[in-house]
Amino acid sequence: MTILIVDDSRLMRKSVKTCFDMLKVPCQYVEAENGEEALEQLQSRPINLVLLDWNMPKMSGIDFLKQVRTMEQYKTLPIIMVTSEGARYNVIEALKSGANDYIVKPLNEKNLREKVFKIIT
Repeated sequence: MTILIVDDSRLMRKSVKTCFDMLKVPCQYVEAENGEEALEQLQSRPINLVLLDWNMPKMSGIDFLKQVRTMEQYKTLPIIMVTSEGARYNVIEALKSGANDYIVKPLNEKNLREKVFKIIT
């Protein structure tokens, strides 16, 4: 499995990898600092899961999500928002825009396990 981690914070990308390693799921990581980089990564290799922050420079996570969901080849790609944006309207917007699930930071292994296994199994 190849996981695309999209977050402008290097520390957060590392935290996501650490949490994912705890799940003991064999995987490879691809990283992007913003939505533009994420689109490039997505189009350059097969990706099985995207973990996506909301607030990033150049292209936000929600803009990336909306754009990806208009592309036929990515309509079913599992995407989980992992963000500090915890307001109800943000969650609703993300889910309506095509996110499969939503995790409010801080990230923890139990919450990640629950959300990821619901999607990949």
